[in-house]
Amino acid sequence: MINRTLAQIAAMCGGEVSAGSRPDAVVRGVCIDTRKLAPGQLFIPFVGAKQDGHDYVAQAAALGAAAALWQRDHGSPPEGIDAVLVDDSLRALQALARAYRRELPVRVVGVTGSNGKTTTKDLAAAVVGSCYRTHKTSGNMNSHIGLPLTLLSLSEDTEVAVLEMGMRGRGEIEQLTRIAEPDVAVITNIGEAHLMQLGSREEIARAKLEIVLGLKPGGVLITPGDEPLIDAHLSEFRQPDTLKRITFGRGAGNDLYPVATLADASGMHFTTNWETAPTFFLPLLGRHNVLNALAAIAAGVALGISFRDIARGLRGAELSGMRIEIVKSANGATIVNDAYNASPSSMHAAIDLLEEMKGYRRKYAVIGDMLELGAREVEYHREIGARLSPDVVDGVFAYGPLSAYSAEEAAKRYPDLMVRAYDDKDALLRDLTGVLDERDVVLVKGSRGMKLEELVHALQQTSEH
Repeated sequence: MINRTLAQIAAMCGGEVSAGSRPDAVVRGVCIDTRKLAPGQLFIPFVGAKQDGHDYVAQAAALGAAAALWQRDHGSPPEGIDAVLVDDSLRALQALARAYRRELPVRVVGVTGSNGKTTTKDLAAAVVGSCYRTHKTSGNMNSHIGLPLTLLSLSEDTEVAVLEMGMRGRGEIEQLTRIAEPDVAVITNIGEAHLMQLGSREEIARAKLEIVLGLKPGGVLITPGDEPLIDAHLSEFRQPDTLKRITFGRGAGNDLYPVATLADASGMHFTTNWETAPTFFLPLLGRHNVLNALAAIAAGVALGISFRDIARGLRGAELSGMRIEIVKSANGATIVNDAYNASPSSMHAAIDLLEEMKGYRRKYAVIGDMLELGAREVEYHREIGARLSPDVVDGVFAYGPLSAYSAEEAAKRYPDLMVRAYDDKDALLRDLTGVLDERDVVLVKGSRGMKLEELVHALQQTSEH
């Protein structure tokens, strides 16, 4: 974590040490929440719509904070704590993180995309971690606040940081990439998430391509070559001939693509078109996750890691929760927990995975609403329903007002009672546990706001058999 004097902090974030404060006071780490504050940290107060962090600076001092940032428009800082005066605490945090990143001999892999960015971040960190001291984004720390905090948490001997970059609108990825200045930039895909905010896949592509604006000279851009919107809009951000680039995808026109894949109960085995590369193993199910692994492999190659070490890293990858977690219900049924988020492309991928899973008596799909899809949300939900059929999934349990459209469409091909729509999660749980047994598998997937992980946890504790 950052370990600097107050004078150094002030210079790095564009502030000044307040009168009476000690320039040589040392801070070790930063914190924005007094409930999580550790002694010796720099407390950073933000001005929010409902709360003002400046009201907690005195409390932070009592809890052992070494110093605090203090916005000049708030008068004088309270007595008893050293302070750095800044014009805006959030911008000061971001400037501090950028300056700290530049002081460290660290290389950065930035990962963005509509779907799969957290999985790809985890896989890239596993690949890079096979050779280098590596730090990766934890949880949902991928925002204009979370990414700077992640950078400031790096130890000074970190060799590679793998940073996830999230966004809800234009300009946000640009802000993050200019802070992180990645050596390698990865775009996983261009999907439908954030259609409500951006209006079209073209605008989503532009938003994701902002990542190249912070890419360091000589850096490598890794993109899905099967996505024409990347090539269509890349020149709006950087001249393609000035970039080193690796494309990945299903098609043979990519620099890196899978030649053969084999799924078993523990994960995916696959080979690629790179002839000297070994057979890779990914401890994660789903052909779509092989594509995420290809992006991670490309990141490893861009950093000079050998195929042998890349394969070792992938094999030992640890993934974030609720992304294709395989767990058991209380009565022994297999649950595919993919409840963290959903979009049309990721929902189709999850159904593909369910279709690929063999050896089960029956397959069920619990699908929740896909949120933030804008004006075409009903159409997208109907498309998912049209995709579902008895030869793929034996029964469908839809939760939420939008998923009711999926159920309505799916019901055209199913016998009575094999497709059911719910607005009550408890009722869904009762009906589902009434049909599940230990020979069955059930996929649970929906947008984060639907909280379908509650259903997974209940299934793990509840049995009707």
